[in-house]
Amino acid sequence: MPNIRWLLALITSIHRRLYLASRGRLGHRALHFRFLLLTCVGRRSGRERVIPLLYVEDESRFVVVGSNAGDERDPAWWLNLRARPDAWVQVGAERFAVHAREAAPEEAEKIWPRLHEAYGWYDEYRIRAGRPIPLVLLERV
Repeated sequence: MPNIRWLLALITSIHRRLYLASRGRLGHRALHFRFLLLTCVGRRSGRERVIPLLYVEDESRFVVVGSNAGDERDPAWWLNLRARPDAWVQVGAERFAVHAREAAPEEAEKIWPRLHEAYGWYDEYRIRAGRPIPLVLLERV
């Protein structure tokens, strides 16, 4: 598979800018996809990082997937959250504090079917990654 990391980085940058500049009017929903903005602190740099992520809602929490597009490495945002689990989320125009944690195996088992229904390619990512893909629960503080 060709290395398209540069393209993903460009798309992510444009998406983040549109979402922020429009205060969530643009970038929150696209076709049947739903995105939130996750703001976390870099574990080494200490700088704020803002990342648009696909999500599903599960009761009062938001679920994001640490798939890194099927890469063998965990995404940087998940490594940052493991170091500092308190973060901010923007969903549309609403912004609020969250605490992140990895879903327990029994929670993940219940959530995966909903993720598959919403974003079917996660199954392919699970196979390609060759590692357990974390489901990250973002719970309002």
